[in-house]
Amino acid sequence: MRESSFIKRNLDRWTKIREQPTDDPDVMAERFTSLLDDLAYAKTFYSHSKVTHYINGMASGIFQRIYRNHTGDKGRIGNFFYYVLPLIIRKHHRLFLFTFCYFLLFCIIGAFSAAHDETFVRGVLGDGYVNMTEENIANGDPFGVYKNENEWQMWARIAINNIRVSLICFIWGIACSVGTLWILFSNGIMLGSFQYFFFSKGLGWASVLVIWIHGTLEISSIIIAGTAGMIMGNSLLFPGTHTRVESLKRGAMEGLKVTVALVPIFIVAAFLESFVTRHTSMPIALSISILIISAAFIAWYFVVYPIKVQQKGYRLDLDGKLLKPGAA
Repeated sequence: MRESSFIKRNLDRWTKIREQPTDDPDVMAERFTSLLDDLAYAKTFYSHSKVTHYINGMASGIFQRIYRNHTGDKGRIGNFFYYVLPLIIRKHHRLFLFTFCYFLLFCIIGAFSAAHDETFVRGVLGDGYVNMTEENIANGDPFGVYKNENEWQMWARIAINNIRVSLICFIWGIACSVGTLWILFSNGIMLGSFQYFFFSKGLGWASVLVIWIHGTLEISSIIIAGTAGMIMGNSLLFPGTHTRVESLKRGAMEGLKVTVALVPIFIVAAFLESFVTRHTSMPIALSISILIISAAFIAWYFVVYPIKVQQKGYRLDLDGKLLKPGAA
């Protein structure tokens, strides 16, 4: 389809979305899903066109309104984090496990490749980063990269970047999950080679104590964002008893809820990286405590707690609304 025909076919709907905003969650979900379809098509055939940026801007605006609506209602946001989100997570526990194993596999492959090819790390991380880190190691400050920027600026930059990556990881699930799998693959390879680089320099344990202070929350959230993209992509591939469009709407809404919930986790991870990680000489006990607390939170909220909520009898109806124990 020519770009002009694509624009002409959808312009009235886009104009309505832009000029007639709504706070109805069902309407916003429908609009967001339709814009994701348009965005996937535009990225495929008109990747460098202004229309692609136009659609992306509208989709981002709806996403921001959804998140603002969640934060504006205390009772609603409480139910969301206490019951709705854990039940969505529980529903997709097997997919979370698959995503984790998939990411871990490519971390191992990245480390293995780095161990058997001296040029691999530079190919993945870039000469600039490797040269800078080797210079820092030679100067006795191997993790000096975390000290080179103002804390507040670093916090904002890292938080925004991580949220952007998580959204991309989710949105590319529209491509039948292939886009999400590619992002997880590339990040897994990068993490594996990155971690091996420090082990090869005799700094493996030191890197764990420093980098994983923020990395525990950050990497876990990227994997979870990947699961959100897989939820949407699989809903398109495997619609079950629903029409493919209806299944996609449901999958997109569930995946979006998981992605939105990661925003505060990314903010905390960015805070740790900007204000805490730079103190590379902190007591080992403090570093280990932060690692354990971060890992325990992820394990509790995304593994243990959803099971407990389900066991108490809470569940979601077909429209994703919360049903309390004993409800028909």
